[in-house]
Amino acid sequence: MIHEELQKLEKLSVLVSKKVEALTAENERLNARLAELEAQVQEKEVALDHFKNKIKISNIVDNRPVSPEDTVEMSDLINSYIQEIDQLITHLSE
Repeated sequence: MIHEELQKLEKLSVLVSKKVEALTAENERLNARLAELEAQVQEKEVALDHFKNKIKISNIVDNRPVSPEDTVEMSDLINSYIQEIDQLITHLSE
């Protein structure tokens, strides 16, 4: 009787072990997919930001009214670009 119970427990243990392995593999696959999707979302957000900046620049060039927040943001962006260009010029002249 005890021997039969031990065999049943052993079979259950094997089944549970297989299920854990399957779930672990699925978890790894889902984590990899999540990482891919997060990277794609990040790329899309960067592309969207660039597109928004192009629209703002286009509006400024076309003398269309731009909101004050956008003007400040664009001014900061242009200033950061100028600083980067200055750093590159300094680096290249060394």
